[in-house]
Amino acid sequence: MKKLTNSKHLLAALLALNCTAAALPAFTAAAEDADATIIYSSDFEDGDVSAWTNRGSTDTTVITASEDNAVSGTKSLCAGQRSKSWNGPAFRLDDKCEPGTAYLVSAQVMGQWYTSVTVSFQYTDQGGEQHYENLANLNGNGWQEVTDLKVSYTSDMTDVYVYFEGGSDNIYIDDFTLKTAPVYHPQTDIVSLKDVYADYFKIGTAVTTKELAPSSTKELIEKHFNSITPGNEMKPDALLDKNACLALAAEGDDENPQVSLASARSILNYARDHQIPVRGHVLVWHQQTPTWFFKENYDSEGEWVSKEKMLARMENYIKNVFAAIEEEYPDVNFYAFDVVNECWLDDGSARQPGAQEEGSAKSPWVQIFGDNSFIKPAFEFAKKYAPADCKLYYNDFNEYMPGKTPAIVQMVEEINADGHYIDGIGMQSHLGTDIFPTANVYRKALKAFAETGLDVQITELDHMISSTDKFEEQAQYYSDIMDVIMEYKDNVSAVVFWGTTDDMSWRANKYPLLFNEDYTAKPCFYSIVDGLEAPEPSETEAPSETPTETPSETTDAVVWGDVDEDGKVNIVDVIALNKAILGKDTLSPQGEKNADVDQSGTPDATDSLNILKCIVGMIKLPLQ
Repeated sequence: MKKLTNSKHLLAALLALNCTAAALPAFTAAAEDADATIIYSSDFEDGDVSAWTNRGSTDTTVITASEDNAVSGTKSLCAGQRSKSWNGPAFRLDDKCEPGTAYLVSAQVMGQWYTSVTVSFQYTDQGGEQHYENLANLNGNGWQEVTDLKVSYTSDMTDVYVYFEGGSDNIYIDDFTLKTAPVYHPQTDIVSLKDVYADYFKIGTAVTTKELAPSSTKELIEKHFNSITPGNEMKPDALLDKNACLALAAEGDDENPQVSLASARSILNYARDHQIPVRGHVLVWHQQTPTWFFKENYDSEGEWVSKEKMLARMENYIKNVFAAIEEEYPDVNFYAFDVVNECWLDDGSARQPGAQEEGSAKSPWVQIFGDNSFIKPAFEFAKKYAPADCKLYYNDFNEYMPGKTPAIVQMVEEINADGHYIDGIGMQSHLGTDIFPTANVYRKALKAFAETGLDVQITELDHMISSTDKFEEQAQYYSDIMDVIMEYKDNVSAVVFWGTTDDMSWRANKYPLLFNEDYTAKPCFYSIVDGLEAPEPSETEAPSETPTETPSETTDAVVWGDVDEDGKVNIVDVIALNKAILGKDTLSPQGEKNADVDQSGTPDATDSLNILKCIVGMIKLPLQ
């Protein structure tokens, strides 16, 4: 074990300069198969559209090679005679691609009069339920381009498509390409987050089925995380089995909602096989719970059910979820579960009555109960049916807002006044741009929740920034927030980041997470591991007091990392290399040799990062 010291100051010094990591191209991991394999590519000049099908009945949408519009040449694919917005051209992936592999989709797209088209992803899970995800929204006049949309799927997905929808007029597609994505592997020569924080709390990640598909994501999780939260796959809209509910209702029982774990199976199988504890999310929520769940005979156009019937549905739903988990995944450690989610508005008032389709401030639970009185029975039922070692949480976002914090505290204290139903409070911690909330504001909320005596978990941590030139601010902010959490380490049992890599985040355009698209660690990763005891990286040795190799016959007098040839390896060498990479300065031949610490033949941004890591005591040079 080696103390990591001074790294925060060194990182801050580097990031404050105009040749920071943010000003450079993103540090890039070595990729396998750098030359992409084209799976399918067409400009439709040959008139062949046989790889495409239409969504909807065959007597409506017609797919042809049309000469009405084209980006290049004279033809494009045209999906015409569309009667509904979701009718449109679909391209099947699972008969051409391999599961567990990432692919990139590019295309030119145009609407007949105005381009308002959504590129989407569709698959069917093992239970026969279809799932949909929007990948990109295109708006504007004329041709609009999508480039390198990432798609992947698992072996238990079927009927996997990329498709185009929106509006009701013709959709045109040209220059469509499907190719393999570069295969990156996470860095193995950096410390593990879960190891760094092993003495304090679990370090987790949220992941979706599609996100988990590539092997590289699995490698990242296995190195850094010891908790998994299914991102969407255990929310009510994913678990509720509508057909089974309707079948039972037809027999006279519409109070026993039926569930299926099919949508979560890939994630739960992975957690079971790798013995990674799972954080369940979520049982009772106003969003991502279908409106039909609250209506008579499960008819979305029907009447709202009574409070008594909804209580029966709630109890049976919770009971059936935990029964399915116990039966199908007895070896998965569900150590925590969000029972109720997001019941308070930022001012501390309850949500308004209404269906979720009416807006985020509306709640069908409040529609039926009139207020938040449904929260306590939800915890009573969960406590009755959950495994004894599964802790139960109330979870909310903007939990640091001055009106919401006391509302949550008062609620949990009132519910637990006559029994211990709520085990903890989940602070989602989706943190905003412009460094909000401040660390002090966040501290006040965490302090208030800790003083309830309940456990606290940071359940959905991410931090938005407006652009990559804000990486240094993000690193400092993450460090400040983690410092606050560490102040209350005795009250916090888990910190869960909401996603794995920036490109797969629900806030992908805001770069909110610790890892880049190529799985390399961002500055914010390093900012939250310094100053903590950690095992040495698995594939490199710890630096000695002088972190450079003594020149020898095998190194040809190379002093690894000494870019400016002053006999020392320090932050000045990182700056000198960054300036050379940016074309602002040149290195001597010896300086170039010293800078190429990974011995790839060319000093680059990866070498700059590795020299920095050597300086802060994380690795020893050279790497090979």
